[in-house]
Amino acid sequence: MQSVSRNEVVRFHNSFIYNQLLTFYSNKMSGIIGKKIGMTSLYNADGSALACTLIQAGPCVVTQVKTVEKEGYDAIQLGYGEKKEKHTTQPLLGHFKKAGTTPKKKLVEFKSFDTALNLGETVTVELFTEGDFVDAVGTSKGKGFQGVVKRHGFAGVGGQTHGQHNRGRHPGSIGACSFPSRVFKGVRMAGRTGGNRVTVQNLQILKVYADKNLIVVSGSIPGAKNSYVILEK
Repeated sequence: MQSVSRNEVVRFHNSFIYNQLLTFYSNKMSGIIGKKIGMTSLYNADGSALACTLIQAGPCVVTQVKTVEKEGYDAIQLGYGEKKEKHTTQPLLGHFKKAGTTPKKKLVEFKSFDTALNLGETVTVELFTEGDFVDAVGTSKGKGFQGVVKRHGFAGVGGQTHGQHNRGRHPGSIGACSFPSRVFKGVRMAGRTGGNRVTVQNLQILKVYADKNLIVVSGSIPGAKNSYVILEK
């Protein structure tokens, strides 16, 4: 049996990972912008209740088509939500006028689309079909300055015995004194919580109401009601 050196195994492993990443990033990705309406529940065929989120998605207008020749990469910029002209800067007014549309509140770039889109075209929820799996991107609810129990799930210092006094939700020790005489970077402490960009992957589309621009997806999506949500498939 022919022996294989360790370097050949490592080289094969690295090339395999590189090919997988190249395939992943070269896949075309379609998406749409929407707003989170709220949560509800639906019943499936066997009578089980499914928690789901209602999203008002689109219609979105193609406000810019980026190409490798001009911008250095391929991308589609979509605009969503109406905005008053008096609240729009002059450069953006010209940007929207070039696309032949009214000013939009939210602009998002998508890497590419399965179908070619031209400037000024409209993208609707008909892009998705029931049963598709999507990734939902939103901004989590801001919680303000929170302690370690709420922010990181600490259990607290302990009970009320053995000399403990008013330390139920305290963080405890954050480092030694004589050595290393400092606090290591990354130690979990109290601080501002929430308000982050969060992606939830592999949510199934349960219903699509094209006439009302509504999509029902399984599970929960980060963010408050009426917050912007990006759906990618």
